[in-house]
Amino acid sequence: MTNPDPVRPDPAGPGGPRRSDAARNRAQVLAAAREQLRGGAPLPAMKDLARLAGVGTGTVYRHFPTQQALLAALGEEGAHRLAADVRSAASDEEPGRGFARVVGSVVRGLLDDPAVCATVTGGGAGCAPTTGAAAQLDEAVGCLLGRARAAGVVRSDVDADDIRLLLLGLAAGLAPVAEDDERVQRHVQVLLDGLRAQTP
Repeated sequence: MTNPDPVRPDPAGPGGPRRSDAARNRAQVLAAAREQLRGGAPLPAMKDLARLAGVGTGTVYRHFPTQQALLAALGEEGAHRLAADVRSAASDEEPGRGFARVVGSVVRGLLDDPAVCATVTGGGAGCAPTTGAAAQLDEAVGCLLGRARAAGVVRSDVDADDIRLLLLGLAAGLAPVAEDDERVQRHVQVLLDGLRAQTP
């Protein structure tokens, strides 16, 4: 029996422009995978994911040869999005307000997109980011933290790696109650209170 959706080379050729339908198919696969993870379910088999995304199985494999490649793409996309949010917050005239906004945004991003956690932690192999997107997120948080420390609104003995550990730990602890926004915000505020610089 022949495969109804065989894996064929991209007619655009290596390095050529991605065809609009290929980009659309890739986005559909990522969206379907993200929705599965957001619901707390593991990634389904590729053929089931193809059905959820409304594409052929060969299309899924053409973009993502393995589930690990798919998870990496999800994490990169989410980390890029969070890094953009952090850079936007860095333009806030009040560093403390911008920092608080980022803490809440990153925690929510980690809860909504579990693949980001694997990206930021290097796939669970430690806390050092191992991808370009994770490095960008780390750099953006570090710059914003530096501004907040210089303004005296965040304690001076906290560095960017401390922040990453704290945010990952908080997100992991809140994962079972991620839909309870009031509870999530309360815990974020407790973390912010602990990070606030103490007045003499």
